[in-house]
Amino acid sequence: MSDVLLAVGTRKGLFLGRRRGGRWKLDGPFFNAQAVYAIGIDTRRDVPRLLVGGDSSHWGPSVFHSDDLGANWTEPKRQAIKFPKDTGASLERVWQLQPAGPEQPDVVFAGTEPAALFRSEDRGETFELVRPLWEHPTRSRWEPGGGGEAVHTVVTDPRAPEALTVAVSAAGVFRSLDGGDSWAPSNKGVSAVFLPDPHPEFGQCVHKIAQDAGNADRLYLQNHWGVYRSDDAGGSWTDIGEGLPSDFGFAVAAHPHRPDVAYVFPINADEDRVPAGRRCRVYRTDDAGRSWEPLSAGLPDGDHYGTVLRDAMRTDDADPAGVYFGNRNGEVYASADDGDSWQQVAAHLPDVLCVRAAVIG
Repeated sequence: MSDVLLAVGTRKGLFLGRRRGGRWKLDGPFFNAQAVYAIGIDTRRDVPRLLVGGDSSHWGPSVFHSDDLGANWTEPKRQAIKFPKDTGASLERVWQLQPAGPEQPDVVFAGTEPAALFRSEDRGETFELVRPLWEHPTRSRWEPGGGGEAVHTVVTDPRAPEALTVAVSAAGVFRSLDGGDSWAPSNKGVSAVFLPDPHPEFGQCVHKIAQDAGNADRLYLQNHWGVYRSDDAGGSWTDIGEGLPSDFGFAVAAHPHRPDVAYVFPINADEDRVPAGRRCRVYRTDDAGRSWEPLSAGLPDGDHYGTVLRDAMRTDDADPAGVYFGNRNGEVYASADDGDSWQQVAAHLPDVLCVRAAVIG
């Protein structure tokens, strides 16, 4: 088996796991008592860089990095992400740290609360505000979701560095085709059941977006009610939730190599945020959402109440793929065979907020 690094961000620190020969060892916590909502594993160079968005209740939010797989951490002398004075805003939290594609080896994007996109050109040590999204004419009408108003998802296009897609809670999907100089809402077909007009131009509570392995124009979206697919890079969306026990949920992930393969973790309802049917099951589609199958081998088979949050399910880049998720019970599960079977990696951690994994050897 490949040597895999698993990074788990929790309400009270970061935990790092290593898999060698099929066995897992978990260390931590790093950044003790800090909420870790954002992790990036940048594998574009020979030495991977780990990026972590920590949130100290005493010192506030910051971005840290490590170039030795977590043995040592560096915090920039100047605040890495800071709103310009003229915005009148201050950083509440870092929700996303997303390395760009290999053609931009030093570029990292950060999504934040308040809802903004920042860009780094030095591998995540300093960031600049992407003003056109911050100054978008619809911004005054954006509303926060239950977790706050945040840019929580950033999707790049491997074919076109200037193409960017972000998801904003709760303003929906926005796309840029010119490197962030201009943005347009991209929510056609996505519902907002909590609004008087259930199909507005913007205002949807999009929970997560994942990009298909074989077709960069194909995106999967988990909404606040509704699972969707786009075949035109977010220009329009089609409901693919039929066959799931519930189409409410937070997380969606795509297979790193197999086209048309994606994963979701259904939740009962927005007013009953536990696994659908109170069963711990991941659902996988092998045909881009035309059908779904439950994956439960090795997972708990009794009543279960562990909610999986928007950034707490992820795949690695192995083949077969590793699939990982953590929940608010503090449990972490891993699959090394595309999700066909699972093992528990950790239990009794603080609430799991985000998960990232990558092959490192």
